Parts: sequence; C-alpha cells; structure tokens
Amino acid sequence: MPELAEYGFWKSPITSDLIVREAVRLGGTQIEGDDIYWVEGRPAERGRYALMRKRGGEEAAELTPAPFNVRTRVHEYGGGSYAVKDGRVYFSHYADQRLYAAGDGRPPAAVTPEAAWRYADADIDPSGERLIAVREDHSRPGTEAVNTIAAVDPSGRREQAVLVSGSDFYSNPRLSPDGKRLAWLSWDHPRMPWDGTELRVADLDAEGFPANARTVAGGPRESIYQPRWAPDGTLYFVSDRSNWWNLYRTDGRESEAVIEMEAEFGLPQWLFGGSTYDFVSADRLVCAYTRDGSWRLATIDAARRELENIDIPFSDIAGVHAAGNRVVFSGGSPTEPPAIAVLDLATGRLDIVRRAFEAPAELKKHYSIPEPVEFDTENGRTAHAFFYAPHNPDYEAPAEELPPLIVECHGGPTGSTSNALDLRTQYWTSRGFAVLDVNYGGSTGYGRAYRERLLGQWGVVDVDDCVNGAQSLADAGRVDGERLIIKGGSAGGYTTLAVLTFRDAFKAGASHYGVSDLEALALETHKFESRYLDSMVGPYPEQKQVYRERSPIHHVDSLSAPVIFLQGSEDKVVPPDQAESMMAALRRKGVPTAYVLFEGEQHGFRMADNIKRALDGELLFYAMVLLRKGVRH
Repeated sequence: MPELAEYGFWKSPITSDLIVREAVRLGGTQIEGDDIYWVEGRPAERGRYALMRKRGGEEAAELTPAPFNVRTRVHEYGGGSYAVKDGRVYFSHYADQRLYAAGDGRPPAAVTPEAAWRYADADIDPSGERLIAVREDHSRPGTEAVNTIAAVDPSGRREQAVLVSGSDFYSNPRLSPDGKRLAWLSWDHPRMPWDGTELRVADLDAEGFPANARTVAGGPRESIYQPRWAPDGTLYFVSDRSNWWNLYRTDGRESEAVIEMEAEFGLPQWLFGGSTYDFVSADRLVCAYTRDGSWRLATIDAARRELENIDIPFSDIAGVHAAGNRVVFSGGSPTEPPAIAVLDLATGRLDIVRRAFEAPAELKKHYSIPEPVEFDTENGRTAHAFFYAPHNPDYEAPAEELPPLIVECHGGPTGSTSNALDLRTQYWTSRGFAVLDVNYGGSTGYGRAYRERLLGQWGVVDVDDCVNGAQSLADAGRVDGERLIIKGGSAGGYTTLAVLTFRDAFKAGASHYGVSDLEALALETHKFESRYLDSMVGPYPEQKQVYRERSPIHHVDSLSAPVIFLQGSEDKVVPPDQAESMMAALRRKGVPTAYVLFEGEQHGFRMADNIKRALDGELLFYAMVLLRKGVRH
C-alpha cells in the first residue's frame, strides 16, 4: 500500500545523483554514407562536449578525446560546431576557438591560426579544399565583434579570405552541389533572426569569391530559416510569410510554397546548425514539424506537394539529416529518454544509436505524463502549457490536501518548452509537486502572431500568462493556490522575478541566471542580444523609463516572497551582478533569500556537481520557506 505523506515530501528514486551520474546531452546530429555523427555534453566531465561517430556496425567512437571540447562561442550560444566530409571532421575547440581537423586516426590538429576569431556553421566545398564558415572577430577589445562569412583553407596554403561582410550577422552559408553558388542568411540590428532575415545568393567566380549577390527571399518582416540546396540545385528554405514557418523553394527569381499548413517547420535561431528537413532525393524530403507543442516526422513529395506522416514514438524531434533512405535525428518522448535515432525509410526500421541515459525499468512507473493544456489569459486570448501532476506510486497525500505547484518559465524569451522526458521535471513531480511548463505568449511553435505577442510587452504578457496559468489550475481545484512557486532560467528568470515583484500570486521562486535589471542588460550584454530589447521592451535610451518600470531591481519594496538565486560566475549573457544586486536588496529588506554562485559556469549549468547542487539546493530552499507547517509564507 502507498505510504501516506504530504505533497512535496515524498521520497523519490529520481535523485540528483541519478540525473547527473550517467546522463549526457545529445545533439548536433549528422550523417554521411553509413557514418552517424553527434555531439554529447557530459556533465561528469565538467560539461565537456565530445564528438562521436558510429561507423556501420562498429561501436561508437569518440573523435575528440579530452581535453578537446567541441563547442563554439559565436553568438555566445554556439551550435554548428563541426562539419564533416569524406570522413574528415573539422570542429571548433572551446578553449581557444580554433578549428581542428579530426577523424583520420590521428590526434586532432589545429587548421586555423591563434587569433581572436571564432567559427561556426561551416560548409565544405565539393573539392574539400575550403571551409566556408561564419567567423566572429573579437580582435578589437572594447568594440563590437565583427561577423563575416570567411573561407578557410584547412591545409594552410592560403590565408583566410572574407567572402561576405557588411551585415551585423550571418548564418547558414551553404554551397550548391556543383560548388558554383553560395547561399546565406543575413540580418542587422535591431532585428533578431526570428524577426526578419534576408536569404542571399551569389555566383562564385574562378577564385571562389562571390559575385552578382542578390536577395531572393526575406526582409525586415519575414524570417527565413535553414536554406538548403536540393541535389538538382534548387534552393529550398523555410519562411514565416504566411504566419507559419512553412517550406518554400526558389529558382532565384520567384518562390513557391512546397507545403502550406498551420504548423512550424522552423525554429528560432538561438543556435547555429539547426535542421528540420533534408533531401532523400531531388523530389523527396524528410522533415520535422511542430503543431500544438508536439513534433512529428514526415516525408514530402515535392513534385506533388504532399506530406505523409511517419509513425514513430517521438514527440520532440531535432537535427534531421538524411543520406539516401537513412535518416538520423535526435528525438524524445514523454516516457523515453532523449536519443539519437536512425530510421530506414525503405523498411521502416528504427534503431537507437545512443540514449541520453539508461533508465531502470522500475523508474518509469514514477514518471508523470505531461498533459497539454490551454487556458484563458488577458485580452480574450488563449495561452499554452504542459501540466505534470504529482506522481509517485509509493505515496499518496492526505485526501484534503492539494499539491504545491511549480510554474516553469522557459528561456529566450523567444523559445519554447517541450513534452519530452526531462528527469529534472520528474525530480519534482515524483516528490509531490505539480509542474506547469508554460509556453507563454512570445513562445515559438504557434505561429508568428503568437510569437509577436511579446513585442514591446516583455514583463507584461509573459507575466500575465504565468499567473493566469497557475490561477486556472488553482480555480479548477488541481493545485493549492496558497502554495504556488515560480522558477525559470535566463529570460525565464526575469519573468520569475517580475511575477514575484509585480504580482502577489506566488509564495516563492527560483531565478537561474535571471535578469533583474533590463537597463543593465541592454548596456552590458553581448553583441547578438545587444539590441534584442529594442523590440521586446522599446528602443533604449528613448524608452529608459519603461526599462526601469519593468525591472524588478527598482521595485524591491513590492517583493516579499522568498527567492533563491543560482548563477554562473563566468556568465557573459546575464552577468552575476544582476543576481547579486537583487539579492543584496532583498536581504536589506529582510526577505528570506539564498544565493549560490557556481565557479566556472557560464549561461546554464553543465557540470555534474553544479547541476546536483542546484537541484538539491532549490528543493531544500522550498522546504524551508514554504512547505512545512509553521514556516509557510
């Protein structure tokens, strides 16, 4: 019989030790012939990212032994950290940001000079003699980094050459199959890539330099994602011109839709190297798309413009790449760990190459299955979330008790949450907490109009949606409205602090490297996001007063709920002084607070010990300030 115990105090086999002991982060998939490549982040190795290759029926092998760390710092968020051709790999090493060659049985060797340059999103020309990559130049301290598209000769015989310059940002430099044309995306301040980008194409002259460059799609109000050349030389791309990120193609003069539907085939370009589609042949594609917060895999007959769904056990899909009928991707579901998977389109066979962790069979009975929910919010609108009820077969709560609720705010804020299994969520639900993971207005996956709800309204719409989502569950009698907790990281940390400061609904919160001072963020952050707040809050300094009005640091008198701050010491996106200023102000006021600084961590925690400390410390904090009778606030 289940043991009777209060919500929040159930013992769980999903411990912080289990979460960090063997689990890895999986992504960066690619395929070449019979070879499958991926990148795995290893908390047990202080967050190091290793490049893996599985060749045919052989065991997977690591191509980048320690201390190599396959991670680029372009835009600070990285992605697109390696490229491969004919079994030879070129990757960015985090420590010095140089490009290295690997995969030929010898130790990795540098192919770029020591310089203040960073590289990402490389393509390799058909001859294999040049890498065409986004390059970010940090050689002039005190000034903004300069982004270009550059050609790198890995043999070292030719100096690097800048091929494209003049815009603030670039991504997706892609060579046509014959190597005679180059396509790329560009955009300028104050736009972010999900606001508007230009898809440009140029011919390459005899020396490999662009000529006759022209814009073939995009603009200030059209976001283009993932240009890719078909085997026959047709250029495909994803555009949100219809409100939804749908698939298009162009002959260089006119564009036409390949698939039009109320679903998203694109993603916000926080990271380089994203891929939601690839070519099986010139007229057949394999793709992933999301609708109502859930991803699906499908094939597309481009000639007939028909889409056919594929039945696979995944609801979160990324990194889609194909070689013939073989498709590799990373996938997750509500009940299975994230995995690198290979699908044979001809036979339907699905093989798992690597799982993020191997879950004991008895662990699965402790999983809470996410329930998609919609709820009413301000201005007659509807918002979206996933609700996880508390679940542990070994316990039951007193009949009259309702569970405490943790509202989770994702980062970005132009991001989204997923219903894929995350043991960090199950850590809470298996202890008797309910969790509401909110896709507030501004989140991606629900069309451009939903994404643009946050324009000029950051700190308003997201706050309303998180409060209304929690209140809807309390009104329905599913959670205890007197024990509401809110937490989030980065932009989600800002929403957390704004909710706690400007509303009275929540009793405690946790800010993971969150923003407390919008004005300081606008003045201090890195190039990629340095003008982001122009659209989310307003132009600075013209709207300086709005920045102050929405910054929790200037309204500490309104905050009385206990807060725990968790922060990386080397965070360049949201520097530690954001958390430290807020904590100091709360302590002067006498509000219960805690501050944990993780040495060596940046924007997000990657080291096993720190992930463990953050989870357990947050649980202890909630227990001290909220859960037990006599110490509830």
